[in-house]
Amino acid sequence: MNSARRCSALFREICVSSVGGQPARTPLPPAGSAATGTRCCHIGPGGGGVRRTGDPLKPGAAASTITAPVCPMGSSSSSRLFGTMAQALSSSSLTQPDPDLDEDQDLVEVEPEQLLRECEEALRRRPARPHRDLVQPKLLAPCSHQHNPSIRVLQWNILAQALGEGKDSFIRCPLEALSWHERKYQILEEILTYRPDIVCLQEVDHYYDTFQPIMARLGYHGNFLPKPWSPCLDVEHNNGPDGCALFYRRSRFHLHSTAHLRLSAMMLPTNQVAIAQTLRCLATGRQLCVAVTHLKARSGWERLRSAQGADLLQSLQGITAPGSGAGPGPVPLVVCGDFNAEPSEDVYRRFSSSPLGLSSAYKLLSGDGQMEPAYTSWKIRPSGESCSTLDYIWYSERALRVEALLDIPTEQQIGPDRLPSYHYPSDHLALLCDISFREGPHRLL
Repeated sequence: MNSARRCSALFREICVSSVGGQPARTPLPPAGSAATGTRCCHIGPGGGGVRRTGDPLKPGAAASTITAPVCPMGSSSSSRLFGTMAQALSSSSLTQPDPDLDEDQDLVEVEPEQLLRECEEALRRRPARPHRDLVQPKLLAPCSHQHNPSIRVLQWNILAQALGEGKDSFIRCPLEALSWHERKYQILEEILTYRPDIVCLQEVDHYYDTFQPIMARLGYHGNFLPKPWSPCLDVEHNNGPDGCALFYRRSRFHLHSTAHLRLSAMMLPTNQVAIAQTLRCLATGRQLCVAVTHLKARSGWERLRSAQGADLLQSLQGITAPGSGAGPGPVPLVVCGDFNAEPSEDVYRRFSSSPLGLSSAYKLLSGDGQMEPAYTSWKIRPSGESCSTLDYIWYSERALRVEALLDIPTEQQIGPDRLPSYHYPSDHLALLCDISFREGPHRLL
């Protein structure tokens, strides 16, 4: 089967909902919308490509003004791809397969460009996502990548489907905008647009029936760790527990080791988890540890988040200690996550002052390189409006350098109804950065 037909087949399979799904409802259009224009959600000029190392960077662009009603998607037909996963699903919970099995070994990959175009076609009547540019930090000089190509990392709390529809009460977001039949296309479109080498996701409750099979066909190896007591299980007709997922591109990395961590506080296990994988970069031969986590939510839990962060840092210090990698020094580290904590919280200070030598990548968007963005999440609930900086990409500053960052949409781009919405599938913004190894041996303090 040629690549175009493989993409079309996979695209049809995406149209199928998860186990027990029903055809999508036809949603009402947002107020004042018009079914005109085309989607425009790519980086850079032209709207048809994804910037990688060597392409020009540009400053922020104006927001798209296109608004349109949503087209119904979804199908009640059966799916060969998802059918193979259905045996692992029960009516109420999902289980983790043997992590030592290489389920990706014999997969035939699909062309991401073709699949992206088909996603865009399926979403042609939805408003475009906010346009975002990849920008180079002003404080950093460009460097050569001839033998050290950059690594693109995406961090995103994608909003668990059960929570979005059943518990989170986004009072300005129509339920139709949260339908999984449409929202899964938007999530996949975001990933395909930026083509990351590493993808760190939180609130994933459609791992086995959606993300694992699709990402595997796109050339990624995935790992998933659910919360022990996921709030998704309290929602009727849920798809199992939500958790953290970590994907890496198989053509770029070889897996060295995986650690599944259940975070503790005051020596007691909590409901929050983390995945840490040590990878060997095939382009440079160097090792990189990548961790993804999602700390306790809500105000009033600051001390618990701080304790969870301390426990995670202690575990990562052991995983990346000198001698654990190919070289004599510690393994460079990237930690992605929804920390549910503003920069003023103690858990943020723990990470910024850790002996691991971590720095927050998104501080580099500020003029002096010292301030986080004004927000990474903006939502309206019955309790009021919340505009918060909660999501971070931490990196080993002495061993890694940030080459570029995806900018933050403006308030006008986000819109008065905030997130999620018809034009954006989550209440958290995706963060993305290009990083590279610093040349020569380095020691972390």
